[in-house]
Amino acid sequence: MNKQLTNDQLSQWDHDHFFHPSTHLAQFARREMGNRIITGAEGVHITDREGRTSLDAFAGLYCVNVGYGRTEIAEAIAAQAHELAYYHSYVGHGTEASITLSRMIAERAPEGMNHVYYGMSGSDANETNIKLVWYYNNILGRPKKKKIISRWRGYHGSGLMTGSLTGLTLFHNKFDLPLSQVVHTTAPYYFRRDDLSMSEADFVAHCADELESLIAREGADTIAAFIGEPVLGTGGIVPPPAGYWAAIQAVLDKHDILLIADEVVTGFGRLGTMMGSDHYGLKPDLITIAKGLTSAYAPLSGSIVSDRMWDVLERGTDQFGPIGHGWTYSAHPIGAAAGVANLKLLDSLDLVSNAGDVGAHLNAAMKKALGDHPNVGEIRGEGMLSAVEFVREREGRVYFDAAETIGPRIVGAMLERGVIARAMPQGDIVGFAPPFSLTREEADQVVDVTKSAIADILG
Repeated sequence: MNKQLTNDQLSQWDHDHFFHPSTHLAQFARREMGNRIITGAEGVHITDREGRTSLDAFAGLYCVNVGYGRTEIAEAIAAQAHELAYYHSYVGHGTEASITLSRMIAERAPEGMNHVYYGMSGSDANETNIKLVWYYNNILGRPKKKKIISRWRGYHGSGLMTGSLTGLTLFHNKFDLPLSQVVHTTAPYYFRRDDLSMSEADFVAHCADELESLIAREGADTIAAFIGEPVLGTGGIVPPPAGYWAAIQAVLDKHDILLIADEVVTGFGRLGTMMGSDHYGLKPDLITIAKGLTSAYAPLSGSIVSDRMWDVLERGTDQFGPIGHGWTYSAHPIGAAAGVANLKLLDSLDLVSNAGDVGAHLNAAMKKALGDHPNVGEIRGEGMLSAVEFVREREGRVYFDAAETIGPRIVGAMLERGVIARAMPQGDIVGFAPPFSLTREEADQVVDVTKSAIADILG
């Protein structure tokens, strides 16, 4: 069959039948926006059916930590599929891969976190977390302590509870979200503070005070948990100001509120440390893991449970019988095999250290190349995360109108030059989250293309 005809047919099927997430459905159906069909990848590059190769400076969606084309993971998946493609994990069943991976995760988690429940995505892992928090408080005889505090601009998934936890309006609009059990507090986004005269220390105190006020309004006896990403991800790639997490943790401890650290993005090395909780000294009760667990070579997520929570869960099953929570694909052996191989690669190739070293180089090079541009409001990052935020005027933080689509246009100009970045929502922010295998030379290419694209769009 003629290859071009096949490709044309594939494109037509795509437009006619494939429901794409986070997509303008009408524009896609009318062919007003293009599609891109990816056929291969190696290292930090992806290739599409037309033979165009791009440096993927966002690792898919913060996913491919070890880089593309790692045959070790592919071979582990194949071997597991040949040996045992599937069995459930209910009622004490396990596989060598799922048991081994659980031990490997516990060895990498903060002290006192030794049990892992598995899912398929960060969204379902956070749904699990909320159920566990509610179960925990019911077992402790605190039936009113059920509300969850999240933060504006946080991202925690697209389900009913997780979409509610997410603090971005795109994920609420016309979905009847957020649900009433979720309340939001101030994001630790110093650049976008309302009072520009505030120092970082003042802003941290303001965030803690806002949290205290929210708890007072709602009643501490109704608040079960606080959820937060160590570094805000989809909300703008925003590292917290110095002292933020210590101040927040103190408030939570004071009111006996559990902490859920959503490490879907930061877990397994993206900040140059194995876990973001270690990076910022967090002491969570639950940790959400997903993307970096398998580098997205297979779907797998997890909820890491603290020992203090685990003791209560055990007590609950003594009182009420087996815990009534389960997913068909929990601890799927193929996903678990991918996770084992992925974590071994992280160690053997020293990729966590490389993420810290090359990530620091990327952020420093961005600041050197773009720091003086009149429309660059802030360049920020941590580890292998970086973002450039654009403003119409630096003085007084005057932003562009959203209709001008500055961020998406810059990202489009970068793609034309062979580099993939991400236009972040709710602002003109260009984000970067490359694979950990990125070299300094490739980081310099990302910076050069960013500078060139900005010159095209903003001069």
